[in-house]
Amino acid sequence: MGSVRATRVRRLRIRKAIQRSTLAAVVLSAGFAYLALEKRVTLVVDGRPEAVRTLSSNVGQLLAGEGIALRAGDLVQPPPGTPLADGMTVVVDLDGIHGVQIDSRGVGVWVVEGSAGPFAKLAVRPIEDLSSAGGFVEPSRVFGARVVVKGKERDVLTNAATVRELLSAMGIRFDDRDRVLPSPSTPLKPSLLVRVVDIDVRVRRVERPIPPTTVTTSTFELPPGEVRVVQAGRPGLLVEAWRVRRVDGTVVSRELLWRRVVRPAVPTRRLVGARADGEQGVQVGEASWYHAPGTGFTAAHPWLPFGTVVTVTNLDNGRRVTVTINDRGPFGGRIIDLSEEAFAAIAPLGQGVADVRLTW
Repeated sequence: MGSVRATRVRRLRIRKAIQRSTLAAVVLSAGFAYLALEKRVTLVVDGRPEAVRTLSSNVGQLLAGEGIALRAGDLVQPPPGTPLADGMTVVVDLDGIHGVQIDSRGVGVWVVEGSAGPFAKLAVRPIEDLSSAGGFVEPSRVFGARVVVKGKERDVLTNAATVRELLSAMGIRFDDRDRVLPSPSTPLKPSLLVRVVDIDVRVRRVERPIPPTTVTTSTFELPPGEVRVVQAGRPGLLVEAWRVRRVDGTVVSRELLWRRVVRPAVPTRRLVGARADGEQGVQVGEASWYHAPGTGFTAAHPWLPFGTVVTVTNLDNGRRVTVTINDRGPFGGRIIDLSEEAFAAIAPLGQGVADVRLTW
């Protein structure tokens, strides 16, 4: 009987030991599963960072578990439906802020634009503040930076590691011509100033009209001074190619590459009645003055041959001056343009225009 009882007790002890081992294994497995599902997140609410351990599957569940009730106008980045990942930073602004650009997955590089609210507070907060959030959780690196693009300043908050990642998250594209200071590979640090200088070089095609020239022929078949147009002029077309360099949208240089005449201009041809020997040419109209080439008593006339000596009489005061034609013009209804010295001999320069009679 004593032997039977000892065997029964031994079996009972073995059964209890197996049960305890099984329970310990279950508890240990549950612990490992808990650790596998647990995520370490940095939660920033109105500029106050806090390290949080959570089993939540997305941002919304995290906030609900922390007792944060969102209202209309509050801002959460990444959005509430974003799946949580270990090491993420969740920023909550209960005052509301706008102007946010962020990766659509809510994981990876994100950028928050704006200089107000908790984002600005976090941007100027030393990174050690985040590391001292508590526990063994090391929060994501978050930096405040100022980005200058085409002269416009933008204050941002980001978890980007380099200048290249920051610009990419902001949607700023650059090529080999552009200047990025500091270089795109530069690691971000607090309050870094990033400047992107947009340099654009293009070849521009420009069309310019070629004004027609005037060819004047003297003839005895017309009364002296009478003008007859025998061929109407037509403008031509000139094409130029320019290399234009712009920096931040402002043209800084233009270089002419080539110039071609696509369509030559057709000259205006006219006949002007010439004075026969012994005859005197007379013309009445308005005279003006201009800064003539050279000095002396000279004048510009639309068609009188160069070297013609003309007497100009002011019809208002009778004063006369003799000039030599050495230039062409005017072409606006007046009959002669006198040099400054010649006009001053018959009228004050301030008068500008005088009624005159020309004889030659």
